[in-house]
Amino acid sequence: MTQLTADSMAELFAGAVSLAKSGEKVSPRGMATREVLNVDMLLTQPRARLLFAPPTRILNPAFAVAETVWHVSGSNAPWIFDYNTRSRQYADDDVPLGAHGPRMRNWAGKVDQLGRVVEILKKDPYSRRAVIQLYDPAQDAAEHKDVPCVLGFRFQLRAGRLHMTSTMRGQDVWIGMPYDVFFYTVLHELVAGWLDAELGEFHLHVGSLHIYETHLEQAEELPSLTASPLMPDLTTPWRGFGGLLEQVKARDVTGHPGWDTMAETLRSYHLWKGGQREQAWRAADGIDGPLGQALTAWYGELQRRAGTPAAVSTGGTK
Repeated sequence: MTQLTADSMAELFAGAVSLAKSGEKVSPRGMATREVLNVDMLLTQPRARLLFAPPTRILNPAFAVAETVWHVSGSNAPWIFDYNTRSRQYADDDVPLGAHGPRMRNWAGKVDQLGRVVEILKKDPYSRRAVIQLYDPAQDAAEHKDVPCVLGFRFQLRAGRLHMTSTMRGQDVWIGMPYDVFFYTVLHELVAGWLDAELGEFHLHVGSLHIYETHLEQAEELPSLTASPLMPDLTTPWRGFGGLLEQVKARDVTGHPGWDTMAETLRSYHLWKGGQREQAWRAADGIDGPLGQALTAWYGELQRRAGTPAAVSTGGTK
């Protein structure tokens, strides 16, 4: 098994891209791909989760936030398409059947697996049964458009530190990995907080680490990446968590600094999508930390794609 270790998402992404580019040529579903089998990735600082790699790979941080809220709230509602219209192509009759949220929070209409993980580890901190299962043969063998790439999550509480492992059947390193790791590590941080544990290591086990050949040229231009800043703390009590997520989804103030930053990111992008570009830029400039920096870069990328001059930043701190 190939192993990669990094302190931040930037380092992990750079290593994973370099590895995938050297992979064997395969063509699943007729798509030319480079692939490396059985890769274990370790991220030692899960809060260093946001990739910032302009000008080659620029993320939509609003989608990273929205998808995370969508997942952890247990939703499969189509509001997620407001933040990534391309994801609609993976829906069946406008329903993403592989959505993680219902499987995680309401498996078979009966089990909140996330809640059970917390209950299990509070009762027995050394338990090996703190597992969230996402792949469902009863649904996914039918080959609907959105079969989850992630099979499930494992949580291990040792010496006061919570470690988390995500197991994936396949990981598209260029498009999917930055968003997936963002969500996984937010989940990791939340569970650690609910257990009053320190945030331990995040492991990502991937059966097929791959990059599509259509992205190879871009990957060759990837700048040197050495670090990602830590994201604001997101720990919050279990009681009231659902209400907090509703506030973030509604782009309202929550009173929690970290989650307010997430809500502000969604609010700015909502302005952008509504055609209020100047207001969106100003709102992005007012967002402290990595999300503000990433959102400003994303708006610049959208302007570049549209062939219009980028708006002048108002110079807010990041």
